[in-house]
Amino acid sequence: MLPTIIVTVAEPTRPPPSSQPQIRFYEDAYSQDPAGAAIYARWRALGALAKADHVQHLCEQAGVTPASTLDVGCGDGALLCELRRRRFGGRLSGVEIAGAAVSIARARPEIDSVVRYDGHSLPAPDNGHDLGILSHVLEHVAEPQPLLAEVARACRVVVVEVPLEANLSARRSSKRRGAGEIGHLQSLNRAAVHAIVGDAGLVVRSELTDPLGLEVHRFFATTAPARATATLKWAIRAGTHRFAPSLARGLFTVHFACLCLPDA
Repeated sequence: MLPTIIVTVAEPTRPPPSSQPQIRFYEDAYSQDPAGAAIYARWRALGALAKADHVQHLCEQAGVTPASTLDVGCGDGALLCELRRRRFGGRLSGVEIAGAAVSIARARPEIDSVVRYDGHSLPAPDNGHDLGILSHVLEHVAEPQPLLAEVARACRVVVVEVPLEANLSARRSSKRRGAGEIGHLQSLNRAAVHAIVGDAGLVVRSELTDPLGLEVHRFFATTAPARATATLKWAIRAGTHRFAPSLARGLFTVHFACLCLPDA
């Protein structure tokens, strides 16, 4: 087990001006009407199941048993709560730029600490955490390499997860418009992620891709025809990904996760 280092730090009070538009976007995302908020809370909890699977699988492959975990861009804390349920990750901490999300995550007893930060400098010393997680964060930032390097400074091991959206389906104007509406600034493929990892001074130790489960594809399907369409879409994607993963990545969006270590 890696040693644990716990440091008390002051919470930044005012993010820099360059982060303000991005912060406003995510404040709005977590400040919806109660009905909408409940739906998206369930959506994030569902997504946390696969994300936690990926974190655990990659760590087990690399022989990593973290005694402290930092989730950077933790949102409402759904992933950290799922890791707690699995008794994985040791001391669980999160940082987040959106104050509304911080308030939700701080209210969850499963999480040891949640700090609002400026999106640039982490409130943690060098190697202050065993494991850092950047789950569906890098596609939301204009310059992913500096952020990954900062997480690698504060964490001994980093798990990155992103959607691979440089594919035929995602090039459609409706898909690009939808990605923009949820704050995606990057359209990545596997090679681009490896390049970002390398530029941050890291190497990929292990990786996986996931076309997502049936429940994810059917989540927003509210009618019988919509559920049937979603089921067919899932079956085609899951089958293609199983037998021809490289073809699947070129045709439609899959989630890509990798465990990164410092480049010795």
